[in-house]
Amino acid sequence: YYTSIPGSCNFETQDQEWTSVCGLTQDHNDDFDWNISNDAVMGQMGPHTDHTPGKGQRFLYVNSSAQKEGNRARITTTKFFPASLGVCRVRFWFWMFASRQTGVLKVYTVEEHGMDILMWSSSRNEENKW
Repeated sequence: YYTSIPGSCNFETQDQEWTSVCGLTQDHNDDFDWNISNDAVMGQMGPHTDHTPGKGQRFLYVNSSAQKEGNRARITTTKFFPASLGVCRVRFWFWMFASRQTGVLKVYTVEEHGMDILMWSSSRNEENKW
């Protein structure tokens, strides 16, 4: 479900393809993909609902249990957001719980010549919450 805020999505897309509804695309040059779910794929290893109070239940996830160190799963926005001074903000919730396979979550921007610039990163996985 796409809200009126540009780039905003809560992943409640019913039977529609979440990538097109949310304006995202899977990177075909990465090693594995992001998926959408409303429950943990690995039983106790994931959240039972998303962070949204009320009816929100769906979230994106990567299953890193079958991956090797260094493998990447990457999604990108399909539309460009112009450079701004404090006007454009990225806001999201994430859940990374302790596991040997938990990697690093990174957010990049791509500058005008195509170079990735790391904006944020987290490898903290000590809390079982969003």
